[in-house]
Amino acid sequence: MRASRSAALALVAAATLVLSACGDPGSGGGEAEPTSSGSAGLATCDPIAGDKLVVLEDDKGLQNADNIIPAVNKAAADANPAIIESLDKVSAALDTEKLIALNKAVDIDRRTSSDVAKEFVETEKLAASDTAAGAGTSLTIGAANFSESSTLAEIYAEVLRTAGFEVTVQTVGNRETYLPALTDGTLAAVPEYAATLADFLNGQANGSDAESVASGDVDETVAALEPLAEAAGLTVGAPSAAQDQNAFAVTTAFADEHDVKTLSDLAATCGGLVLAGPAECPERPFCQVGLEETYGLEFADFKSYDFGLIGSAVLKGDAAIGLVLSSDGALAG
Repeated sequence: MRASRSAALALVAAATLVLSACGDPGSGGGEAEPTSSGSAGLATCDPIAGDKLVVLEDDKGLQNADNIIPAVNKAAADANPAIIESLDKVSAALDTEKLIALNKAVDIDRRTSSDVAKEFVETEKLAASDTAAGAGTSLTIGAANFSESSTLAEIYAEVLRTAGFEVTVQTVGNRETYLPALTDGTLAAVPEYAATLADFLNGQANGSDAESVASGDVDETVAALEPLAEAAGLTVGAPSAAQDQNAFAVTTAFADEHDVKTLSDLAATCGGLVLAGPAECPERPFCQVGLEETYGLEFADFKSYDFGLIGSAVLKGDAAIGLVLSSDGALAG
């Protein structure tokens, strides 16, 4: 179960409001010592309230590799090699920590995507060396209807402008809307997510019940994506290290108290955990089921929240661990 892109937008918007209105940490938790043991013989680790979340590393690759990757109309890429060259520079510069900072700047600090994009391109020194490569060529970069996609699209556009292209950014909507426009050349490029795009194209080609071709390995996922993209009239660039995917967070106070950095650490240390997530989490392989089967984590209780309220619940100490998105601006240091 991966949170939908509309849920991602709701998370960021709601988190900004909810986290700022939480009041003093500790109203729902505390720093109680582990109490009774769970069935696995591990001490029960009670929730610990705090003022900051930290994502535990998914060290066994439970989640599919939803790395940011440029998707480009194949005809446009073939006619203008500078498009892929420029966008690959963005991928090389982008990691999850920087993506979190970009999202914080837009969603929490309330700066515009275009201003944040210009600053990123300047700071990361992404300007093209050949400023005339795209001279005389007009391009439209597409964005989905949530802020992260808009910011990435503005970064793509800004970098392409430095290569001489005349570029506009157009917010199109969801994947079902923008992908046909990308395929027919109305859009030249769109920032995409490797695993989600691979499975979407595979579903289009082989039916909605087709098995997933994505995995937690980004190289394997992109290798599966490339022929599907080509068959759809697309070319994909290099994947970035930045990921926007399901992640599981605890408070920094909890992580420090129990000395956990990864989900494997948590499984080896704590039993009887309280998990916060959306209502469907207990039945989904990428949520509670996956945590139990892949990591052997033991949960004493599950608490259901709207996606945008999960982080707040963990911060308040209502749950020890909660489902978030790995690029949420609220995770910024």
